[in-house]
Amino acid sequence: MPSSLVKIRSARAPAKPVLSKPKQNLLGLSRAGLERFFLEQGEQRFRAEQILKWIHQQGVKDFAAMTNLSMALRAKLEEIAEITLPEVAGEQLSRDGTRKWLLRVDPQNSIEMVFIPENGRGTLCVSSQAGCALNCAFCATARQGFGRNLSSAEVIGQLWLARQLLAETTEAPSITNVVLMGMGEPLLNFEAVAHALELMIDDCAWGLAKRRVTVSTAGLVPGIKRLAERCPVSLAVSLHAPDDALRNQLVPVNRSYPIKELLAACREYVADDRRARITFEYVMLDGVNDSALQAKALARLLEGIPAKVNLIPFNPFPGAEFQCSRQAQIDRFREILSAAGLTTITRRPRGQDIAAACGRLEGDIAPRSQRIARLRLTETNHQPAPGVMT
Repeated sequence: MPSSLVKIRSARAPAKPVLSKPKQNLLGLSRAGLERFFLEQGEQRFRAEQILKWIHQQGVKDFAAMTNLSMALRAKLEEIAEITLPEVAGEQLSRDGTRKWLLRVDPQNSIEMVFIPENGRGTLCVSSQAGCALNCAFCATARQGFGRNLSSAEVIGQLWLARQLLAETTEAPSITNVVLMGMGEPLLNFEAVAHALELMIDDCAWGLAKRRVTVSTAGLVPGIKRLAERCPVSLAVSLHAPDDALRNQLVPVNRSYPIKELLAACREYVADDRRARITFEYVMLDGVNDSALQAKALARLLEGIPAKVNLIPFNPFPGAEFQCSRQAQIDRFREILSAAGLTTITRRPRGQDIAAACGRLEGDIAPRSQRIARLRLTETNHQPAPGVMT
């Protein structure tokens, strides 16, 4: 053999190891996503419906137990797919029956979810992000900053885990309602949240009625419009002030989407459904937003919008700058709104002894230097408000 050939061969770099493709987590795939997955494997579309029922209706995550799949397909799924859930890191039970779980989603980030039992009703409050970037002045979650967006599997996985955990508690009602009012701004994680919503209302998955699934937003107008087109479930808006000057201070994203623009989006959201109503959340802050004049201004602001107002007594947390309005002031505020024809409810605080009440959720999130780099506000194709981390 010529020496030149020997030199050429000896100069070749060693072969790189072949990296195995990560397994696909099927938990967060909607029906459409599962259909694409199975078509790529040379399987029929109906496999998606079978998998949906096994995972979400029967709570099965072992492919070997999915007996209406062929043995060959089950073996193939073991090689290329998985059903992976967040890890339960802690649980607390309130005196009023409210339950709160700490869920670890990765080594640096944990989230919290809350289950609120009531007569004939069970509401699960799920998170959409680890932390939150919107910096609302009265929210404990905002004090932590932002860790990362959750995947669709991590969002829907909260329902999966809650059902399994509640099944061990005979006195707990089943999950009848889901609210995305936990940690994070759902519309800043739009695609993952939309996939999870599609699973919640799919008859082969969770089968919840759209009116029993609620997305709560601080007022991201582009996201509200996208939600109306993609998956128009019930909408709750964290309003908290009857004018832009005050709302700019309490909810900084208002600087990008002021009240007039926000309410126009709300009217459009319910325009095609006569039964639909927007829920407006209003935290009661002593001497800040709870006067009779502010109640009258709020009533004028919401005139003509199919609306329900939830008055939320402020839940104090360490370092908070606010105090809860006095009960007499809350009652007076409610009376003014009711007299104006607005359905108004004072929300009864739940889980206060375990920090599970509204605005109190706090997980463990990545250090600030990392979470700033991870935040992406482009999910709703808007410019971030002044003061919002990017």
